[in-house]
Amino acid sequence: MHRIAVLAMPPVTPFDLSIPETVFPAVLIDGEPVYEVTVCTADPGLVPGFSGRPVFVEEGLDRVATADTVIVTGTGARAAGDARVLDALRAAAAAGKRIASICTGAFVLAQAGLLDGRPATTYWLYSEELRRRFPAVELRPDVLFVDDGDRLTSAGLAAGLDLCVHIVRRDHGAAAANAVARLAVVAPIRPGGQAQFIETPVPPETGTSLAETRAWALARLDEPLTLRELAAHAHVSTRTLTRRFRTETGSSPLQWLLQQRIDRARELLEVTGLPVPEVARRSGLGTAESLRQHLVRRHGLTPSAYRTAFSRR
Repeated sequence: MHRIAVLAMPPVTPFDLSIPETVFPAVLIDGEPVYEVTVCTADPGLVPGFSGRPVFVEEGLDRVATADTVIVTGTGARAAGDARVLDALRAAAAAGKRIASICTGAFVLAQAGLLDGRPATTYWLYSEELRRRFPAVELRPDVLFVDDGDRLTSAGLAAGLDLCVHIVRRDHGAAAANAVARLAVVAPIRPGGQAQFIETPVPPETGTSLAETRAWALARLDEPLTLRELAAHAHVSTRTLTRRFRTETGSSPLQWLLQQRIDRARELLEVTGLPVPEVARRSGLGTAESLRQHLVRRHGLTPSAYRTAFSRR
């Protein structure tokens, strides 16, 4: 059982606290839960809420010491750090624990010195403040989340969902991450490097969304889809398709398509015993060598090594 301590920084945002409690308990391997999630704070009891409504937190900072992963939530985290919290986080880092933050929780990690010389992100609205106050942090202000091994940081609100699903994927593979994402009704695949802020996150209700074209492409990943074929399905020019794809997803059509194929291959490696060449064919990556190159480039593992690490057949 992997123990996760969610550290509430007053005034708390209940949504931030709910993200780890929603994602991690839903992960089942062979029908058994693999994460235990506990919310804790420096002063247990009623913790002031950002919207004025307090949140009751029963556990104290001793939970940080016994956790395997510590997740610091945002909102009140930008204020001057509580020395007790900072000491607990430094001790956790020294013990080799994985430490993550959601939204402005990155400010607490920075105050503890845990992000010095490391890449990190936070909610885009406060990026410049983080850069100004903590110049030793290698700020990446435009991404959804940053995974730097034992330090992980996410942007605001919903990006915390992306980070938690990513942690599940890292721990237990794409199939487990996709399963929990479906239960939470969130997108299972939003790479950390995707832009935090895109011009039109929700397309207008005029029938111009490319959602149907993306669904059509997902059902045909094993076919050699071209930009022209995608544009023809959407009944637009290739130039319009590319522009609207970037608006809706933050990436180009072909970049998006490649990411879907890699993730399809990962899931096939995990949940089937198909030979690697057949996995490459069914995912649309063509050959075993092409699959190997993409998987090594994106995840540092060959197909056989990935299967060994994440197979849950």
